[in-house]
Amino acid sequence: MRDVIVIGAGGGGPVVAKELAAQGLDVLVLEAGPRHADPRAQWTSFENDANNPLTGYFRLGPTDRSKPAWFREWSQNSFVWQLSGVGGTTQHFYGNYPRAYPGVFSGYEGPDRNEYDIEHRFPFSYAEMVPYFEWVEATAPVMTAAMGTKEAVFFRGCETLGLPVQTTKTTTGPSYRPQENAILQPGGNAGRTTDRDLLAYPQATGCTFCGYCFQGCMRPVGAPRNQFAKRSTDNSYVPMALTADVWAPGGRPVDLVTDAFVTRIHTERRGGALTATGVTWRDNASGAEHREDARVVVMAGGCTENPRLWFNSGLPNPNDWVGRGYTDHFFDWVIGAFDDDTGNPKGVGSSARLDFPPYGGLENVGLPPALNAFSTTLSDSGIRGQYTNGRGPTGPWDGPAGRVMGPELKELVAGGLDRLLSVLVITDDDVERDNRVTLSALPADENGPIPKISFRHRARTARTTRNREFMARKAAELLRGAGARKVYRIDWAPLILHVQSSMRMGESERNSVLDANAESRAVRRLFIADNSALPNALGGPNPTLTTQALATRTAEKIFQRYFGGDPWVATGAPVVSTDPRISVRLGELGL
Repeated sequence: MRDVIVIGAGGGGPVVAKELAAQGLDVLVLEAGPRHADPRAQWTSFENDANNPLTGYFRLGPTDRSKPAWFREWSQNSFVWQLSGVGGTTQHFYGNYPRAYPGVFSGYEGPDRNEYDIEHRFPFSYAEMVPYFEWVEATAPVMTAAMGTKEAVFFRGCETLGLPVQTTKTTTGPSYRPQENAILQPGGNAGRTTDRDLLAYPQATGCTFCGYCFQGCMRPVGAPRNQFAKRSTDNSYVPMALTADVWAPGGRPVDLVTDAFVTRIHTERRGGALTATGVTWRDNASGAEHREDARVVVMAGGCTENPRLWFNSGLPNPNDWVGRGYTDHFFDWVIGAFDDDTGNPKGVGSSARLDFPPYGGLENVGLPPALNAFSTTLSDSGIRGQYTNGRGPTGPWDGPAGRVMGPELKELVAGGLDRLLSVLVITDDDVERDNRVTLSALPADENGPIPKISFRHRARTARTTRNREFMARKAAELLRGAGARKVYRIDWAPLILHVQSSMRMGESERNSVLDANAESRAVRRLFIADNSALPNALGGPNPTLTTQALATRTAEKIFQRYFGGDPWVATGAPVVSTDPRISVRLGELGL
């Protein structure tokens, strides 16, 4: 019997695994997708090869790319951008690690207290969360982002809005700043040259400004895996978990099995309480099923797969909140066209942000060509100004919102991507009961009944809609202030990328699945440690840091409650994921 089984090796699962392995527990991690152990051989910078949702190496599917991707049902105009594999969606994130706004936590008494989603707060205080934020920030490690021309242009626009520069990690009011992100600062030749021969490790360290963050990170060339620039979990927490016996006194390395799709969580009655006892998982290649038992089971399969596995396991749902509250950040995309070079596709994808609690935030995003084309066409308003009777919203942008096509598109891209600046609108989205994951009536796949995502994106709350409109206007004002000659608002259809809260923790049993320790209210010894555990949309900030901080806290609670251990975050010092001892051990393991 194992001590702990962790289901999923994405953004949260490896955090729990690493922390508990460091305490000497026997931890098994089961990941449904592939492990890209040698990205230099397995990946490319071709966008379709990476991001095609059916055939790309970043898709939701098994290691064997000749086999079909795993299907989900969604009937509304939206796109669910998630993937399987070690590292999960952090493989194509941009490394942005802002903290959640204090206003989304219990006990917040600021003057804007009632401007947040007050029905769905964290069941503990922001002050209690701070040590866990700090632990993750030190471990990843998180630092001030490397910046270039596009950030200078973004800040030029911020200056015209009359907001102060933020100098703290905690956001206390409207402000702007460099991103706090988990991408190693460029060192040596990195950021100073485009000569490939000079960008090999150790002559170059950290970010090489390649501009392909979304295709994973495999640079600098020749670097050990835990020295790759972007701190996706496959480059940070997973290497630490696999080498816990080297850097942690008394630690025990995690066992990681990939292509292992968990199809059932087993339970039994103990002392009158339903208790998790283990899992059944299916080998994607052979189809063989295996049973593993454990003292504790941690679900970290994501906001869509966690409810699916819960339902397929026949687990109880006494308040009908399993799978409900499927929350995103109701994104939008605003583009400025400039006469001068903006450096748009170069360097770290996103290194500057503006926060405007309690509405949400803005961040600059540089994209390579195909993703840039995708971002300008994902509209809920049709073609801008044509065939729509002006349906797209109007405001301080040029004409009605919508996708840019025809002569306007030619004009927009005439100067190349280097004369554009794109701003992502990220709102504080209310948790809505009717946005949910259920089981589809369509035929099951090899892993059981498939999930159905019901997302009522045209029925947002008045507050969510207000937040999006407010931040879209701020984005347009920022771009005008930065010197854009034209500003286009796309009015994105839902891009389900920052998805969270489908298995939310909460203050009340009435509308939450998890208690304050992230343990299931209905099943003992069953915890959740990914975005689905988040109780709300965090006020708008990107979710990875908060998810990993919460997962660190959850690991500590597991160790205290079920293994008689003492807390360590308040008293210990984290080991940085770039520790050279980890590099040496990974080399010994052929990694």
